[in-house]
Amino acid sequence: MSLITVSSLSKSYGPTDIFSGVSFTVSKGARMAIVGPNGIGKTTLLRILVGADEPTAGTVARSRGVRIGYLSQEADFQMTGTIWSACEAVFSHFKDEQEELHRLEGLMSDPSAQLEEVMERYGKLQEEFERRGGYTYMTKIRQVLTGLGFSEADYQLDLDHLSGGQRTRGFLARLLLEDPDLLLLDEPTNHLDIAAVEWLEGYLSQWEGAAIIISHDRFFLDKASNAILEMFPGATETYRGNYSAYLKQRAERMARRQEVFDSEKEKLQKEMEYIRKNVAGQNVLQAKGKLKRLSRIVQAIEQIGMEAALKQKWSETAGEVAVTMSIMGVDEAGRRINALQSPVRQLPNLHLRLAQAKRSGDMVIRTENLEVGFSDKFLFRSPNIDLRRGDCAALIGPNGAGKSTFLKTILGQIPPLAGEVTLGESLHIGYFAQAHESLDPTKSVIDEIMHFTGWVPQKAREYLGKYLFSGDDAFKMVSMLSGGERGRLALAKLALQDTNLLLLDEPTNHLDIPSQEILEAVLDDYEGTILLVTHDRYLVDAIATQIWEVDTDESHLIIFKGIYSQLREEREKDLARRATVQAEREVTVVDTKKNEASKAKSPNTKEDKKKTAKKQELENKIASLEAQLSEIGEQLAHPPKDAGAVVKLAKDYDSVQKEMDIVLAEWETLQG
Repeated sequence: MSLITVSSLSKSYGPTDIFSGVSFTVSKGARMAIVGPNGIGKTTLLRILVGADEPTAGTVARSRGVRIGYLSQEADFQMTGTIWSACEAVFSHFKDEQEELHRLEGLMSDPSAQLEEVMERYGKLQEEFERRGGYTYMTKIRQVLTGLGFSEADYQLDLDHLSGGQRTRGFLARLLLEDPDLLLLDEPTNHLDIAAVEWLEGYLSQWEGAAIIISHDRFFLDKASNAILEMFPGATETYRGNYSAYLKQRAERMARRQEVFDSEKEKLQKEMEYIRKNVAGQNVLQAKGKLKRLSRIVQAIEQIGMEAALKQKWSETAGEVAVTMSIMGVDEAGRRINALQSPVRQLPNLHLRLAQAKRSGDMVIRTENLEVGFSDKFLFRSPNIDLRRGDCAALIGPNGAGKSTFLKTILGQIPPLAGEVTLGESLHIGYFAQAHESLDPTKSVIDEIMHFTGWVPQKAREYLGKYLFSGDDAFKMVSMLSGGERGRLALAKLALQDTNLLLLDEPTNHLDIPSQEILEAVLDDYEGTILLVTHDRYLVDAIATQIWEVDTDESHLIIFKGIYSQLREEREKDLARRATVQAEREVTVVDTKKNEASKAKSPNTKEDKKKTAKKQELENKIASLEAQLSEIGEQLAHPPKDAGAVVKLAKDYDSVQKEMDIVLAEWETLQG
């Protein structure tokens, strides 16, 4: 069933066309990603779909009763109270239903009540209450908040005092708990670390609704999408499959169109050669006939557009267009045929090239007994590192783990808490800071480059054009630039430096996907050494030779030789192995030797042994309580005729559920 249908949608602001001719349909279960360069109108399109903006032309048809949830990039969400209360408000109807259940329980003991009617009403309400999660919604809230990176200590934080990123995560949590039919997500991963993004990928993969997603996170789009809408100026393209499938299909589609275009244009040019040779000779009538035919074809192509023309033979296009067409002169026809443009779109892109200094020594960065942090805050310790020339190490970990601090420690901007950092010989370091501290907010874009290089204005403007600062954009104040523009300007300055070691802190933040792909290709060709802080798993897979991950639980750095997909695969295998071992332990009688091996692996301290025993006791208790809830629920689904018995069952269910919540909370505490 179609949840939303878009037909010939266009949006303009005055004389400026943002997009036009957008058409698509989203059905239940669809996960459609919208991709395209910054400024093409992706966010505007979502605003139109949700009804927050009006199209200039075209229609949006929403199915009757469809519930749409919209996550915008701005942190202007209407939420009050605490994170927990905002999420709990989604389930306020359960509280009303609980009160109604308690009222019906009271009526069952009232001799004047219509007992059969009350019991029937109670049974239906209780069954529906349980089916929709009335007894488990608090657990669901905890799961979503934990998945999106909130700790239990954050639950009671006042929303008015949160950062924009925290508010966005809180609103996303509430949005997921509301369970709409269609989710519109505008950059949902912007304020999430890798663990939270992967949790969201898993959540969406199990979710039954539909989603339209805007994201620059290519790895996320690979996991979360099953269709792609690509937006261009004046046109769109649709593809089936995830982001990787889209890249392959797009390349094939464009190559096919280019081949057909080249072939058809060559045919027209050969016919023009014949016309020129014969228009004044013996075959003049045949030449004029060909000229008349070519005139109609060229004018038809110009009228309906190259892409539409390529869907059929060009010789048939003239017959499809019901217009009066003039016969061109020979020179005019030849000029317009030569001017026909390929349908393969070439969008303006970065022209990034990193200058490279002479090669460094083989040893680039070495650490010994290094501890990272501040005088009042220890962050993590590092194993002894030896980064070699030509390596690319990707530094990953949760937000606030100390990744940027680690880079500044390597640079000597922050002293280590312990240990030492040794840099190799002949190093020329280029540093890209996440906050772009090297940019002066009081300067214009062109002044920033001129001050850095000493160039004259014309040369600076030509250089800035390669980084998509054209026209008046070159005179914008740095303080007024968007995040993407600041990132491009910082890259423009970085490219002017001769380097053989790059320290990059979130270089793809705010860059659109085409710019990310260009940066990825440039870094892949870079012959120096790279230390990269990023959440961009697609970039890590493309260029990293090793991964350094900050483990905040153990406060240390883990070194993995390989790319991110391999790291994730290893972890999934490890989880599967652990699950298998756990299952075998539950169904297999452990013999004496296994008991001895288990003792050898068991915690050594008395306190650890007590904790392990307590966890096992709680897990057994949880299993028992789950069985009780299942049994009581089954009885309530088919209630006995005795009203007193039904009341007792309901009270027993509430009692067991409350006990379950307490035991689960205690178990989660031990897990932490």
